[in-house]
Amino acid sequence: MTAPEALLWRQLRARQLYDLKFKRQVPIGPYIVDFLCEDRGLVVEVDGDTHALQIAYDRRRDAFLNAAGLYVIRVTNRDVIQNLDGVLMWIAGVCGKSPHPPTR
Repeated sequence: MTAPEALLWRQLRARQLYDLKFKRQVPIGPYIVDFLCEDRGLVVEVDGDTHALQIAYDRRRDAFLNAAGLYVIRVTNRDVIQNLDGVLMWIAGVCGKSPHPPTR
């Protein structure tokens, strides 16, 4: 895992975010997703700078995951490092949980 992925994982693991169960580095078809909340059908991808160069690949990947019934959200490394609470609030909101900042 990259440093931003590890930072986010420390907040998602062990049902720390509104009791949502996340798994990391989950294989789905030919892809490995960063984080998966199976109960909510949510994939969270943490994108580094290289993703700016692979837009078509990411679109195909997201389309495959969407066709598998999953909703994909993407956050940047910068978002995780500079606005971790905002990222967590967004994930919680997508999962239908309170948009208020989670307690740590």
